Amino acid sequence: MINKEKIKVIAFDADDTLWVNETYFREAENQFASLLSAYETENKIHQELFKAEIRNLPLYGYGIKGFTLSMIECALELSNQQLPPKILNQILEIGKDMLEKPVVLLEGVITVLEALKDQYKLIVATKGDLLDQEKKLAKSGLLHYFHHIEVMSEKKENDYQKLLNHLDIAPEAFLMIGNSLKSDVLPILSIGGSAIHVPFHTTWQFEEVKKTPADVQYPTLNNITEITALL
Repeated sequence: MINKEKIKVIAFDADDTLWVNETYFREAENQFASLLSAYETENKIHQELFKAEIRNLPLYGYGIKGFTLSMIECALELSNQQLPPKILNQILEIGKDMLEKPVVLLEGVITVLEALKDQYKLIVATKGDLLDQEKKLAKSGLLHYFHHIEVMSEKKENDYQKLLNHLDIAPEAFLMIGNSLKSDVLPILSIGGSAIHVPFHTTWQFEEVKKTPADVQYPTLNNITEITALL
């Protein structure tokens, strides 16, 4: 499935591939639902927040800031525009707390980067808020492993093609490693690159793929450290 002789550049997704991310969003969603429990059931609150996030993606993009704005919008709707200032402030604090979370590297990340750094050009290809991703990379201590950092607003076929053009490499020389089939695996496979799926224990609903085409093949690993055996 992967022609390792042709691979020259290996790209890593950041959130939930290099470090913990989605766990913090789940915690924030639960805090938000608890705050708004006087207005609706927690299950309904989760549903309405997700709707607000998806509705706002074209405006805010991905990341904590857009998520926080969606929480505020959702809270105003659920409270019939009667949201107490105290709760509004608590929602803002949830967002700020997320932005200040420590960067917790996933098990095996440094081992893998050390093993690959002298054989391949390593880059980060992630999506989200530019400032937030730059801060997390700086706090991670991993920057010195990477030749290039690409923070993308989307990770679709044309976005990857733009990245390959910028790096001046052919698709068959490019390997993407990430936790999301929708963002990290299927798009790059569709333009002729290679990909490895390393699932995280929780996935954002928007990133879930119910069914993949029968002719699409890619390795799925239990742990990122298994990558070195493939390469």
